Amino acid sequence: MLLNVIARGPDEAESTAAARPPIVLLHGLFGRARNLGFFQRRLARTRRTLAVDLRNHGDSPHGPMDYNTMAGDLLETLAHHDALPATLVGHSMGGKVAMTLALTRPGMVHSLLVADIPPARTGHGQFSLGEHMLRIVFPPYLNRAEADALLKPDIPNADVRALMLQNIRLGENPGWVIGLREIVDSMTNIESWPYIPEGYSYPGPTLFLAGANSPYIRQEHYGVMRRLFPNYRLELIEKAGHWLHVENPTRFAALLEDFTATY
Repeated sequence: MLLNVIARGPDEAESTAAARPPIVLLHGLFGRARNLGFFQRRLARTRRTLAVDLRNHGDSPHGPMDYNTMAGDLLETLAHHDALPATLVGHSMGGKVAMTLALTRPGMVHSLLVADIPPARTGHGQFSLGEHMLRIVFPPYLNRAEADALLKPDIPNADVRALMLQNIRLGENPGWVIGLREIVDSMTNIESWPYIPEGYSYPGPTLFLAGANSPYIRQEHYGVMRRLFPNYRLELIEKAGHWLHVENPTRFAALLEDFTATY
């Protein structure tokens, strides 16, 4: 499946961007490529960048979801754009897609940054939220303020709600533009971690970023992180939970830019 891509980069005639691996940005569950626009624009000053809508999200096609399938989508899409090997940057679900591709096709991944998700089943899924979203009854017409009020009972965090609003078609005949039914039906796979055969690992530079207030990456995960990603390091982002790039974008951007400049 070819995924929708937002590509940005400097003027190739005036930069050395073509000599460095492209940077690929992967959003989390219920996100989309343009959510990462702030970081993409900063990176694109000097590097070729591709922000990707994963399947059932943004403007990409819909279908059943599991991480091996989604990693296959990503590989096919990056090959189509002549963007391999690449530096992969993924938040949450996008981080699992990035890790899966790195572990199964390590030669296609130059370096890896994973934001607030371990290579494990975490038990902090969004099945309940997805079910609530499916039950929302949209009126014949909806503006942004009305849509915000519609989501507020289920998504009290204003920043997260603002991201979710991008998944709603406003105006006449409003509704979800994402493959919400497919996402909810695949939630067990999304919350899980795929089977990785014994002996598989990714030897490249790997940075895990964890929100200091997030329950996702825990000490019990460090062993499997070291086994699968032997060259990893972990950085905590203060004053941030799971949505660390939304809650502390300045620190997230600094660590992202330092990592991609180094590797």
